Amino acid sequence: MKNKLVIFGSGDIAQLAHYYFSNDSLYDVVAFTVDSEYKTVEEFCGLPVIAFSELKAFFSPQDVSVFVALSYSKLNAVRKEKYLAVKAMGYTLVSYISSKATVLNQQDIGENCLILEDNTIQPFVKIGNNVTLWSGNHIGHHSIIRDHTFIASHIVVSGGVDIGEQCFIGVNATLRDHIRIGDRCVIGAGVLLLANAEADGLYKGTATERSALPSSGLRRI
Repeated sequence: MKNKLVIFGSGDIAQLAHYYFSNDSLYDVVAFTVDSEYKTVEEFCGLPVIAFSELKAFFSPQDVSVFVALSYSKLNAVRKEKYLAVKAMGYTLVSYISSKATVLNQQDIGENCLILEDNTIQPFVKIGNNVTLWSGNHIGHHSIIRDHTFIASHIVVSGGVDIGEQCFIGVNATLRDHIRIGDRCVIGAGVLLLANAEADGLYKGTATERSALPSSGLRRI
């Protein structure tokens, strides 16, 4: 018999979490929960939506586990706040780790993590609580990803990198080996980071500009 799971959230990430847990885990999703002011529907994905303040009246912490399925809004602060609120109510928070991910770090992974397909996590990597690894990343050996951080897709984290709390790292970013990323840093899409990043840093990539030559001009080349 599968363990029962309630998902916090009712947006796209909650829908994705429902899909992944339902198709690739030992958990059976039984309901969704949101703060009462955000409860606009009675059902989501065919399951009941319960106001978070009333969750214990429906499911005790002994009966279900919870997964907080929220994005990186406000530099992960919202997801952190709800993670701590669920924990304070006595619920166990669980992680989803795709069966299609390569995980070689002895499962040194915290709670409420979302690790999607095609991630490669090398030996001796440490992943904290409430961390999201979207699909297709390389996390190099002896690296550390601290709590409440969101890593998008196709990012290369070289060996021995220390990523602080509440960071956001955008698609296709590359972090060289043995650097330290301070708390609450934003590393934008396509950024190549070769040195330490102090806390609260913002690193932006350069967008590709439109050519003066229109695409129709390629027919003459």
